[in-house]
Amino acid sequence: MGRRKTVEFSKPAYMGKRDDSDLLRKKIIDMPYTEWKKMGFSKGTLHHMKQNTRSDNPFTLNAYEREKLENWNNML
Repeated sequence: MGRRKTVEFSKPAYMGKRDDSDLLRKKIIDMPYTEWKKMGFSKGTLHHMKQNTRSDNPFTLNAYEREKLENWNNML
């Protein structure tokens, strides 16, 4: 049979959607707790989101968090 003698590795072409744009980072950092509470979120959620945005690592948001942030931006 025609077996290969070498192993070929290829890089995956998958490109996931990232949520960590500079504008989104700024929105989260500037979000006051009182506004966040009015949207129905806990202080802990905001705290962890702010910690993630202040780090230089990429981060993602849950769908409901992203939706609430978009709605908050439209209310302003």
